[in-house]
This record gives sequence, structure tokens and C-alpha cells, in this order.
Amino acid sequence: MQLFNTQSGQIERFTPRDDTVGLYVCGITPYDTTHIGHAFTFLTFDILVRVMRHKGWDVTYIQNVTDIDDDILRKAKEVGLAWKELGDRETARYLKDMRDLNWLEPDHYVRATDHIAEMLAITQSLVEKGHAYESGGNVYFSVNSDPEFGKLSHIPRDEMLPIANERGNTPDDPNKRDPLDFVLWQKSVDDEPSWESPYGPGRPGWHVECSAMASRYLGPSIDIHGGGADLIFPHHECEVAQSENAFGVEPFARSWVHVAMVGYNGEKMSKSLGNLVLVSDALKHYSTDAVRLYLFSNHYRTPWIFEDAELERWARVADDLIEAAEFPAYGIEDELDVGILRDRFFNALDDDLDTPSAIEALQEIATGILESPEEDDIRDAQRTLRELSDVLGLTLSA
Repeated sequence: MQLFNTQSGQIERFTPRDDTVGLYVCGITPYDTTHIGHAFTFLTFDILVRVMRHKGWDVTYIQNVTDIDDDILRKAKEVGLAWKELGDRETARYLKDMRDLNWLEPDHYVRATDHIAEMLAITQSLVEKGHAYESGGNVYFSVNSDPEFGKLSHIPRDEMLPIANERGNTPDDPNKRDPLDFVLWQKSVDDEPSWESPYGPGRPGWHVECSAMASRYLGPSIDIHGGGADLIFPHHECEVAQSENAFGVEPFARSWVHVAMVGYNGEKMSKSLGNLVLVSDALKHYSTDAVRLYLFSNHYRTPWIFEDAELERWARVADDLIEAAEFPAYGIEDELDVGILRDRFFNALDDDLDTPSAIEALQEIATGILESPEEDDIRDAQRTLRELSDVLGLTLSA
């Protein structure tokens, strides 16, 4: 298997350690779910896990939910709900939507608020090692203490601050030594939730949450860390810095896999822009297979624009696959041999998860079944069609 590694900027051979793989994927912040962009990201890793398990690898798959965050607190006030009530409601919606998309459940689906102790342990380690400092009841990671900061995103230092500011950074915080320093622990104010700590009542910063959860379940150095491409900086860059300096182990992740953004109406699909196509709405009119086929007719690293009309096209493809899988198999003479197409399918997925090419091979198998002479034996081809469909998470049901 080859995967593009964001940190090296190259497609690299991925080899498991003793046939075991630890995968951590940054999940949702549950305040407004679930849109097609979410589905594209999380179903990418669903397919990756299916491919690896088909190879016989023992995969431990972790996904988190960031259930305490500035955005949740803001949204909860807007809608007049308690922060936990909002988070629980949106998490339940997300899980239902993903199950409706035939999602493989992670081995551990973990909440940030269940891992405060691990976050404080990382914070204390960084303070003791001189990589973090306390100021005004907050604890900050000192970016200048890490000369390798930036090695994941490769963003020049003078371009980092504007991007960080767009994604939650507060450059004018008077307690900071450097505007780019990021919060590990922050003092809770007013009616915000808080937990006890050596630094006083407070709550964790966003970045340290994922370092704590990933290391808790997979150890200080993990095999694959994934998420949306919008998380590369600052979130994942900060994860690398705090994890490697706290644990004293490199690399924090052997491979970084990031999924491109999905656009709609000419802009990135996002909550802030309000241009969301919700999974629940799409599934009112189209099958799980139609949605999956449309999503993965696009390569996971290529940004693309969602077009409503395209779902109709892929619904017809889904119908063709179902028809081929259920086609009466009366023939007992020449066997329809789809071995070459099967190899093409798996070679495509091994080549940086090339789902568009894999889907093309799947379609050719279906066409071969539907166009084969009546006397041909299509049973093995149908078994192959079902096997490969399962690797793509297709249900082959209307």
C-alpha cells in the first residue's frame, strides 16, 4: 500500500508493524452536523480501514469527538442549550448519519471530556521540560522552544500567524510571550465548564485534546493520523510539537493522511458559510450506495465541488451494481473471468486510495455480468462484485 504523507510531501510505501496498524482520526466538533464534507472525510478512513483489514492487518481505529470547545460554548449560548446537551444531541445525529452511510464504527469513539487527566499530564510534562509556561491562569506552548515547529505543514513562519488567527488563535492575548503560542490549558470564565488542575479551574485547549486521546489508545508514536486538510495547520502542527516534546518520541505519526475540502455553490462547504449539504437530506432521496459512489468518484486528496445533479447519475450506477449482483445465474458453460479487474481494483486502492479507478473496475465487472451470454457462468464474478463492493462500503441494496 502507498499513501501520500503530508509531512514528507510524497507518496510513500506504508508497511504495518507486525501486521498491526494504529489509526487516529480527528472527528467532529458537535455543534452542527453532518454535512457531505464530513462524510467525505470520515468515509475516506472507513474505506482505508476496510482495505487494510481485507489485507489481514489488525487495525485499531480511534476517532474522537471534541465535545468541549469554544465553538460549542458559543453555539450553545446562541441556541439556548447547555453545552453538554448540545454536544450530545449533535453527536447522536452524526452517529446516526454515519451509520446510515454504512460506516464502520471505530474501535474506540472517544470524548475529549473523558480524558482531562491525560491532557493535564501532557501539559505538566511540557512545563517541566521548558516547552510551556503558565501565565494568567493559562498554560501556553512556547512555539519558539521547538526549532522544528512547522515541519508538518511546511508553512513559512511569517505566514503562520494569519492562518492561525482564522482558526481560533488569539494573537492579542496579553498573557502570551509570542502571538503564535497556543493554549494547552485555559482558565474558565463566567459560566463555562471547568475542571480542577494544578493551574486552577479551567478547561483544555483544542490541540492537546487529540494528543492525549491518540496516545492514550495507541501509544506515543502512532502509525496513521488523519483528518480534513483544514486541520493541517494549526491543529495537527501543534499536535506534532506538543506530542513529540512531551513524550520524547519521534515521529508522533509515521504517516499523515489528509482529506481535501468539498465545495458547494463556488465556496468551501462549511458551517461558518452556511452552505451545507446535509447527509440526512441527501439520504431522503438517494441510497447509501449512490452517495458513497458519488463521493468516491473523487480522489480523497483532490478538492471538488458537490453538484446535486451528479447524485442522480450515481444512483443509476448503484442500480446497475445491484442488478448485476442479483442477476439470475443459470449458465454453467464458460466462466466469466474478472480476475484482471479484481487485481485492477485492489491495485488502485493500494495506489494512494485511488477510489475513482477502483469504482471504474467495479463498473466493468457489473457490465461484464449484465452483458454476458446466458449460458456463461457468472457466479464467481458476482461473488467478486460483492466482495469488492464491501471493501468500498457499498450495501448493494436499494
